[in-house]
Amino acid sequence: MSYFNTLAFGVYPYVAMAILFIGSWIRYDREQYSWKASSSQLLEKEKLRMGSILFHVGVLGIFFGHLFGLLTPVEIWHAIGVTAPMKQLVAMGAGGLFGLICFIGLTILIQRRLFNPRIRATSKKMDIVILFLLYAQLILGLISIGVSAGHLDGHEMMKLMMWAQNIMTLDLVDAVENISSVHWIFKMHIMLGMTLFVVFPFSRLVHMLSAPVQYVTRQHQIVRKRFAR
Repeated sequence: MSYFNTLAFGVYPYVAMAILFIGSWIRYDREQYSWKASSSQLLEKEKLRMGSILFHVGVLGIFFGHLFGLLTPVEIWHAIGVTAPMKQLVAMGAGGLFGLICFIGLTILIQRRLFNPRIRATSKKMDIVILFLLYAQLILGLISIGVSAGHLDGHEMMKLMMWAQNIMTLDLVDAVENISSVHWIFKMHIMLGMTLFVVFPFSRLVHMLSAPVQYVTRQHQIVRKRFAR
């Protein structure tokens, strides 16, 4: 068990999650006016609509795929008749589909952000940084599908699942042991994912934690029509 594996995959996840939760809490408490996505729709909407829809469809599929795929106990998968090789094939297929959709959408959003002069002028540095971090994470995820295709027994996928579940149960020793022998692509993917947790409270990604539930119960807004004299 190397010090690097212990720090990167045993300690860093807890540091990243602590920054994510505490940083988001402080920002929401002290800077609620900055808690938004800062839409640039008024400056350009055609590419935004296309890129945003593709990106969000893809990223939601990827998020819930990772959430249930990594954190669902192995016993449950076996109980419903899903073996490790079967689960790996499903993960590769679904991850590839949603990853490609997300990649196309994110490419459109990056091109729009960088090459539209008005949008570039109103962009913050963190807006561009977070786009490229997501882009790099997405590319690593797509590359990992090719790596997984080289061994379809599901053995390495099981190690990744056990690592994630060990982290959630605070079992540091087993977590590091499970992750130490997996391919370096998966390790980079995990580290960059944890880094996204670190920058989350300081970026526009915080809007993911908000849902417009107050719209259901709030009073109707009265809008007066302007009639021509």
